[in-house]
Amino acid sequence: MARLGQIPGRLYRGEVSVRIVQRQKMWYAISGLILLISIVALLVRGLNFSVEFKGGSIFQFPAHSASAAVQGKISRIVTAAGGGSSVVVQHVSGLHQQWQVQTGTLANAAQNAVQHALQHAFGITSKNMNVQTVGPTWGGEVTGKAVEALIIFLVVIVVYLSIAFEWKMAASAFVALLHDIVIATGIYALIGFQVSPTTVIGLLTILGYSLYDTVVVFDKVRENTAGLLTTAKSTYTDAANLALNQTLVRSINTSLTALLPVASILFIGGALLGTGTLNDLSLVLFVGMLSGTYSSLCIATPVLADLKEREPRYKELAVKVQRKLAGGRAAQRAQSGTETRAAGVPADADGAQEDGDAGSAQDDAGEAVTVSSTAGSAAGPGAQRRTTVRQQQRRGGSAQRRSGTRKKKR
Repeated sequence: MARLGQIPGRLYRGEVSVRIVQRQKMWYAISGLILLISIVALLVRGLNFSVEFKGGSIFQFPAHSASAAVQGKISRIVTAAGGGSSVVVQHVSGLHQQWQVQTGTLANAAQNAVQHALQHAFGITSKNMNVQTVGPTWGGEVTGKAVEALIIFLVVIVVYLSIAFEWKMAASAFVALLHDIVIATGIYALIGFQVSPTTVIGLLTILGYSLYDTVVVFDKVRENTAGLLTTAKSTYTDAANLALNQTLVRSINTSLTALLPVASILFIGGALLGTGTLNDLSLVLFVGMLSGTYSSLCIATPVLADLKEREPRYKELAVKVQRKLAGGRAAQRAQSGTETRAAGVPADADGAQEDGDAGSAQDDAGEAVTVSSTAGSAAGPGAQRRTTVRQQQRRGGSAQRRSGTRKKKR
């Protein structure tokens, strides 16, 4: 537990690093696959809009049984009474068990026929049945307002980030927001969740939440990259990755803290209260928060790093950093090689090297003469003369040792 408590501090100081920005190709591949599935689901299945968007009639009455057989019976009765083929029957649990039937836009006669058919089939009085009608014009206005609110939100966010930071950070945040929108709507299309006005409110909420994490990371990136071109200690990608590591634990803790109550509302509250406004809101929040946390960490910052690394000044910075790293590695290899050679020469206490192989001694003397000659030529004529005398003395000594060795052999 103590080591786990030390992880945030070690990440902040750079002692431990999670390579997130450097693995941008992997994140792009994962997001591309999810986006492809979402787009295909949107094109093939489409979104299941509620009555508030497309208009229609809603019939609610008490449910004495919640079996699938009763649900199928209700659908057949409504279709036979003139309710059309697009009939949605849902069981709404909560304080009062109810059936909710949604149909398309019906004329007054057809609506009355459906109401009487349901009352006759289940023995319901008119007081126990709630009928609501939503006109198609009002539904179209709701759709238009929702799209308008989304566009205004995106424009304001881009303008704010461009002023507070820079346009490349605004572009990166915009890409992350579009990423979250497509994934959230794609999941709704894939699973068949119903899209209501509450869903739109929740979508705008999770976009703001995702943007909150992105702004926190970008602020740290801006702090880490200040003066980066002057010091040339690291590339822009490395500095951005350090910023992500410094805010990683904070972002995860914030997301988990927000997801726990939303998950309890979605799974526990949904099971107790059934479908409704609260369930619709918690559903889109849960999906959007997961996507928003992922995009803030793995999409927004890598996209920003890619955009910045294309600038000529940061290209030059990357070259300088690589040169420094290469020089440091070369110096380390040279130092380690010198230490290895020094440790590998055995000490000779008997002085056998002096009476050893003459060829080896001559080679060593030759190397010493070469070095001395080079130094003497650099030092001047006097040094050269002294070097010549030393060479003659060494040669004479070598000749005497060789002659002594021959006499001993005889």
